[in-house]
Amino acid sequence: MYFNAPVLPGRESIISDLRVLPPEGITKEDDGVYYIEVRRGESAQSVGRRLERAGLIKSRYFWNLICRYNAEHLKTGTYRIEVPASQIAIHRILISGRQILYRVTIPEGVTLKKTASILEDAGICLAQDFLEAAKDQSILERYAIPNNSMEGYLFPDTYLLPSEYPAARVVASMADNFFAKLKQIYPSVSGMSPNEVNEKVILASIIEREYRVASEAPLMAGVFYNRLNIGMALQSCATIEYIITEIQGRPHPSVLYKRDIEIRNPYNTYLVPGLPPGPISAPGAVALNAVFSPEETGFFFFFLEDPKSGRHYFSATLDEHIRAGQLVPKGRL
Repeated sequence: MYFNAPVLPGRESIISDLRVLPPEGITKEDDGVYYIEVRRGESAQSVGRRLERAGLIKSRYFWNLICRYNAEHLKTGTYRIEVPASQIAIHRILISGRQILYRVTIPEGVTLKKTASILEDAGICLAQDFLEAAKDQSILERYAIPNNSMEGYLFPDTYLLPSEYPAARVVASMADNFFAKLKQIYPSVSGMSPNEVNEKVILASIIEREYRVASEAPLMAGVFYNRLNIGMALQSCATIEYIITEIQGRPHPSVLYKRDIEIRNPYNTYLVPGLPPGPISAPGAVALNAVFSPEETGFFFFFLEDPKSGRHYFSATLDEHIRAGQLVPKGRL
């Protein structure tokens, strides 16, 4: 849809590189290229007045004639205009809908709330609109998500999106990308039930927040599967952090204390055996690969052995784990 649109970095970097000229909403680069913002609900006549004040058109009266002759509405968005350009050419661009696309990167392991903030900061959509769309029942049903939100099902990646893009379309774009990537990772996923897929995504979201070295992710998946198979609690610090930051709305803890792992909450994998009710982050390809292709071992424990390298120590028994110097998997952060 936007193959011919110019691609630019995030909004902040664009604005910092431009010399802003009056009137508001029209900016100019040093090479003479203009960027014109058509605002939501703005009339063609209002745009013409701004174009005239910026010197891009000589007469807004001729502009009004063009707009009356071609009654197609100007499309909301930001457009790139190379000068010199005739009024007819400018009008054609502004009704084309070929907006500038902003490059927005969603990191691996972020939550819906953090994703919403990133998108709002980039000018793509309002954070609240995104969060509402991510919980919209019709969207959840479209993708057969057995949860109350799209948490975990929006693939962390770099996206090219226009400004003021409908939040529902942003969610759909990220979800489509997620399921496309999942199909590449595990082609047989289409034969799995939504609940079976959900269990994999939940575990992948935990591993995403636990691993630091990619080669260890399949080992961690093996540890968690071993625990699930015997009914042992997963004991993931990442789920405690999720409770603190996403459910309780407190700052991210630098250290987890005994009182933290005693919080009464279904997401507390120290107190509640099995998987938590839903994903806790956006898992990337490494974590998703790990849950579909875990490394089978006799390990039941691991902890961060070397904070500098991010490597963990894996062990098969609690005695060995204790001897290695740690009482709980991953340790207190």
